[in-house]
Amino acid sequence: MTNVLQKKTPIALFVYNRPAHAQLALESLSRCERLAECSLRIYCDGPKNDKDAEGVAAARQVAGEWAAQLGGAVVERETNLGLARSIVTGVTDLCESHGRVIVLEDDFALSPSFLDYMLQGLDRYADEPNVYQISGYMFPVEHPAKPDAFFLPLTTTWGWATWARAWRIFDWDASDALEKLRDPKLRRSFDLDGSYPYSAMLEQRLRNENDSWGILFWWAVFKAGGLALHPRESLVWVGGFDRSGTHCGDAAWSVPQSSELVTRPRHSRFELPPAVQPDPVAFKRIRKFLQKEQYPTSIAGRLWRKVEEYTTAVRH
Repeated sequence: MTNVLQKKTPIALFVYNRPAHAQLALESLSRCERLAECSLRIYCDGPKNDKDAEGVAAARQVAGEWAAQLGGAVVERETNLGLARSIVTGVTDLCESHGRVIVLEDDFALSPSFLDYMLQGLDRYADEPNVYQISGYMFPVEHPAKPDAFFLPLTTTWGWATWARAWRIFDWDASDALEKLRDPKLRRSFDLDGSYPYSAMLEQRLRNENDSWGILFWWAVFKAGGLALHPRESLVWVGGFDRSGTHCGDAAWSVPQSSELVTRPRHSRFELPPAVQPDPVAFKRIRKFLQKEQYPTSIAGRLWRKVEEYTTAVRH
């Protein structure tokens, strides 16, 4: 094992103006097995405006109190970087200094087994060039009891980890995307066989209509033909579906409930896949779930509707 991987694995937690969310996230993190093998760094973004200043100050107080308890450090930004630049900057810094990083946001609650799973995955696939991410989130889809995790050609943003060698493919510009997405076959593949409008999200990002770093990472991993490890059951609960977050999905995705997840018994040992290859059956289940989500009140439906409205406006 290299000297880089002998260091404590850094956890980057990104906080803004939601002290109650941050409290739950840090409390659940404190209960995680193997926390002593990690170092915590809490990034607090600066307020966008005077209206957010009070919430930012309260969230920073929560961050400082927990950092003192857990032996962590707090990075307080003087200006507002925004979600995407805050995350990308922090992840890049920690990948360069430590070789890998576990990434959290302030609206998560974690299973006690979350860090154990992350560390096992980071160790197991550190030198696998086609593995770009360890994801801790799973959509509310039922999978067989074994294995505990599988590979999918899909990244997520809700509790994840990566290595410096994988994160290097991240590209702010994605300058080739608009041209490549004109190919209907490639576009459909990027959208998981038409299951979800990732291409529309990427086009919106390139027009500066959203602040998503995740769609840029997915585009880079997609082009590389890369894979991510996903757990059979979600180890992360996402609280941002209460519309307090910058990018909110549908409440139906926020399962199990936080109280159920944080009190779940620790997983004894995760059975990870020996071969780095996608699980086509699991991937089919997830595509089917995402297809069902494309009704007018879902996030997918809303995105498609925005694309249709924009296209109509341009045509006229």
